[in-house]
Order: sequence, then structure tokens, then C-alpha cells
Amino acid sequence: KGYKMILIMPEHMSEERRAVMKVFGAEIILTPEEGSMEAAIDLSREMEADKKGIVLDQFSNQDNPLSHYEGTGPEIWRDTHGKITHFVSSMGTTGTIMGTSRYLKEQNPEIQIVGVQPIEGAQIPGIRRWPKEYLPKIYDETRVDRIIDVEQGEAEETTIALGREEGIFAGISSGGAIAAALKLSAELENALIVTIVCDRGDRYLSTDVFKSLV
Repeated sequence: KGYKMILIMPEHMSEERRAVMKVFGAEIILTPEEGSMEAAIDLSREMEADKKGIVLDQFSNQDNPLSHYEGTGPEIWRDTHGKITHFVSSMGTTGTIMGTSRYLKEQNPEIQIVGVQPIEGAQIPGIRRWPKEYLPKIYDETRVDRIIDVEQGEAEETTIALGREEGIFAGISSGGAIAAALKLSAELENALIVTIVCDRGDRYLSTDVFKSLV
């Protein structure tokens, strides 16, 4: 319908992510790196208050977790024939873990839901360690049984290993999720652990993770 789209993101987001959105006609506004995603959220709220637009807000939009309740959760349950024991999910907007947790727990309350976040100070695109005042409104801590912290280096090394050893060209948040799942698997026996590779590597070719390889 010709709606104007303005996307606000921290300036350290990859060049590829910006370029793709520009191709679709979006206007990009960059906020200072030191402010991280919180600064982008603050600016979007200020612009909405000044009547410069409407914030669609994936952090509080219930359609976000609903899509995973209706799609991701049933798919995992079906494809594992109901044998899943642990679901590991990186946490950004938290929509994936919220919706999938709700569905899986309805099928079997014993399934363990494990969230993944960066250690304090780490920068892993797509995974956030939210300050309490910025926690997404869709997030409900009672739906998560455990949280595993992942170091930035772990996520990046696992991302590269996924490509070289498994032929999976994934993004860094996926590397973080796999790293956490591997940590968990080392603690368990006879478990069926599911995690999600939710990002593509081509969005990060200009970052330090891949620069030395291309």
C-alpha cells in the first residue's frame, strides 16, 4: 500500500543487513554503537511520541510468539515424534522461545526450555542480554527453565565450524545457540535436544567473523 518504512538499528549492525532493507525501500536510521539496541528502542518511542510514525514493536507484539506457537512448536513436536526432551533457543525478541515453549509444555510439561544469552559485555548479533527495564513485554520468565550464557568467541567459532564441518552457512546467533546446545549435551545422556539455526551467514560477511576467511 506504499507505507513508508523507517528502520532504526545500532550502527554496528552489518552492512548486509542495512543493504537488504534499502533494496526493499526502507529508510535506515543508525544509533550509536555504545547505546546498543536500547538506544534504537528509545529513539523509536520518541519518534512515535512525536507522531512521526507507529512502532510495530516486535518486542511486545503477541503475533511474534503466536507464530511460533502455531508453527515452530507443532513442527518440532511432529518431527521428533514427541520425543524431544530439551529445546534450546537464542533470545533476541524472545518470540521464538516464548511461543515454542508454550506449545511444547502443553504437550509435555517435562520438556526443558533453555534460553541462550551472551555473557555480560559480549556482542552477539541476534542474541540479547536485556536489562530489566528493556525486557521484551512478550517475555515471561516462567516459560524458561534455564538460561545458558555464551561467550562471543564461542558463538563465532561455532558459526565457522558449522560452515566448515557441517556445510551450514549460518549467522552468529545460530552459532551461539548451537554452542549452548553442545554444552547442554555434554551434561546429559539419552536426551533429544532441539535448537534452531535461525539466521543466514551471508548477512555477516563484512564482519570480523568472516573477513579473514573471504
